[in-house]
Amino acid sequence: MDKHIPVMLDEVKKFLQVKNDQKYIDATVGAGGYTEAILIQGGEVLGIDQDPKSLEIAQKRLNACPGVFKLIRGNFSNLTKIASENGFSQVSGIVFDLGFASFQVDEATYGLSFQRVGPLDMRLDPDLAVNAADLINALSKSQLTELFFKYGEEPKAKAIAQAIVKSRQVAPIKTTTQLVEIIQGIYGNRKTKINPATKVFQALRIAVNSELDNLNLVLPQALTLLNKGGRLVIVSFHSGEDRIVKNYFKEQEELGKIKVITEKPIGPTVIEIENNPRARSAKLRVIEKI
Repeated sequence: MDKHIPVMLDEVKKFLQVKNDQKYIDATVGAGGYTEAILIQGGEVLGIDQDPKSLEIAQKRLNACPGVFKLIRGNFSNLTKIASENGFSQVSGIVFDLGFASFQVDEATYGLSFQRVGPLDMRLDPDLAVNAADLINALSKSQLTELFFKYGEEPKAKAIAQAIVKSRQVAPIKTTTQLVEIIQGIYGNRKTKINPATKVFQALRIAVNSELDNLNLVLPQALTLLNKGGRLVIVSFHSGEDRIVKNYFKEQEELGKIKVITEKPIGPTVIEIENNPRARSAKLRVIEKI
């Protein structure tokens, strides 16, 4: 059983302000860490995740928990529908962790890690029609360039796209290792702060799972579901995600619909980053519905 502690758990608990017998939504349940904390504090939880493996892990973890919870498989882009079908039309708080669970990175079959040999998949919902290999082998050079630059902010996007097109003419690119070798061929032995493959893998994962589109779709739904005084807590890991959240919060504050609780995003503590290096890019933002 995965007992991984989710990112900024203490901060999430503090800002969510869980009250006894109130309803909460964990829109990205993952391994169940946030849901567990809400249940322990006396809340009732609807947990949503698109990955069946995540739900299995969360179910095992939460079975030992006090309190009432429901776990539903689905994409949070359908939040209103899922919430209303399960009796959570009005809630006191909603939390999103826009990253992915540690086990998803560590398990090679997802193809999320450039450090593991696996299929170039990256789908968090196995029922999605298109995977990362499909994009790598079908998109044109200019489309790949745009994808790597837009979602990964990859400075060598054009050169990497060109190398991919050249390589796939010989044989299809199907594994994480093949893609990593192509990227390393562009970067050579230059020392970089982060692995050269990081940004391309990030861009592909975002595209495959429509992450930014889904985030744009869910924010208005989340705000509608909140009771007055209810809180929305979002942990993001990518500048594109954080920008969407920041801009939406600013716009809603100007309309007088919310109060922004975190004027600037909150990051993890030095101790947390030492214990969990994957938390280093996390940013937490919170609003309260007026």
